[in-house]
Amino acid sequence: MKNFFKILAVLVLAVSIPFVCMAENAAETTAPVRVAGLKGPTGMALAHMITVDEGNYDLTLVAAPAEVNALVISGQVDIAAVPINVGSVLFNKTEGGVRALSLITRGMLYVLENGDSIHSVADLEGKTILNAGQGATPEYVMNYILDTNGVKANMEFEAEHAAVASKAIEGLADVVMLPEPLVTQVLMKNPSFRKALDITEEFAAAAQKNGFADAQLSMSVVIARKEFVEAHPEQVAQFMKDLEASIAFANENVADAAKEIAALEIIPAAPLAEKALPSCRLVFVSGAEMQAQAAPLYDILFAANPASVGGKVPADEYYFQ
Repeated sequence: MKNFFKILAVLVLAVSIPFVCMAENAAETTAPVRVAGLKGPTGMALAHMITVDEGNYDLTLVAAPAEVNALVISGQVDIAAVPINVGSVLFNKTEGGVRALSLITRGMLYVLENGDSIHSVADLEGKTILNAGQGATPEYVMNYILDTNGVKANMEFEAEHAAVASKAIEGLADVVMLPEPLVTQVLMKNPSFRKALDITEEFAAAAQKNGFADAQLSMSVVIARKEFVEAHPEQVAQFMKDLEASIAFANENVADAAKEIAALEIIPAAPLAEKALPSCRLVFVSGAEMQAQAAPLYDILFAANPASVGGKVPADEYYFQ
């Protein structure tokens, strides 16, 4: 009788183990994808997918890129929307431990003028441009445009873009360079300012002069941890489909998207988000096209300051195909 019960116990255990494993695997595959995003235009691309597929994604919104870096490096998130240069920095810091899934925003930088004298890069000759992001992408991009066009201008810096916007609104600066949505905020609060130059267009023109035919000023990229990409290919594929649909929704349904963006506190108010959204240039560019557009920008940033991309341009394996 004792032997009978021993055999029965073994049989029960043998039958139950596969079901336990199946349950664990089901829990693993259905767990929400942990996504990090930045407040502002970088997070706009995520708004619709987070709103309509809330159960599939666990969103963490932060204010500064350094906070996203920590979440990715520590493995607390699976996927993150980050500034374009931060993607390369993380690739190098993690020794190839992240993959770029998609570019999600084109350049959203503009030169604003209190007046009507600037209509080309040449018109910046001798002007003083108030900017933020010293030692970062905005400075390097503007220097690249000025150098390519042989223009000498002075750049002064504030610590934050918000401080630049405040000075423009108060009439304490005549020429400023700002990203959205602060561009829209300045134009709404001080109508004497106008958009003088679109930095995205000027960068593309300068890059073409230097032989970078496919270069685009992309400001944000979605990256994923390599381990997550390899372990969960189906969830990555679904994420990319949802991301593409989310961006399409934002571009085609601006008013509704603005409400979703404000509800998630990505942008503080729906009216501001609605006015700024068209100028934020949300895009979905992946695969070989992503690499063709982003690689020249990384080369240009590296030439300006290797530290801006983490010490070296990312290798081909960085680009998820």
